[in-house]
Amino acid sequence: MEITVLKSKIHRAKITDSLLDYEGSFAIDRDLMDLVGMVPYEKILISNMANGARLETYIIEAPRQSRSFILNGAAALLGNKGDLVTVFAFASMSPEEVKTFKPKIVTLDDNNNIAKLRGGDDA
Repeated sequence: MEITVLKSKIHRAKITDSLLDYEGSFAIDRDLMDLVGMVPYEKILISNMANGARLETYIIEAPRQSRSFILNGAAALLGNKGDLVTVFAFASMSPEEVKTFKPKIVTLDDNNNIAKLRGGDDA
């Protein structure tokens, strides 16, 4: 048996743009993706702190050091530039793996820079 647990989280990311005329997905700065162990095309859950909207989509890579978080396609209707969101990624693990696993969690400041990092090997 496997269970699904939080693998990584980016908390308080500020939306930098929303582009309705795009195929879909959510762009994240590649440096921040690497920091928490997220990968391109990974399924994610996004929770918008401004309006309570929650959506599932997948990640596309935004340029390194851009601090970009961009809602694309239909997802652009669920948030606006400046909204704060939390991005969650999950993984399936055995109950034994879960006992020692620590998710990687980063909290960002008002400019999408790292304010706090915990979990993973840093726990």
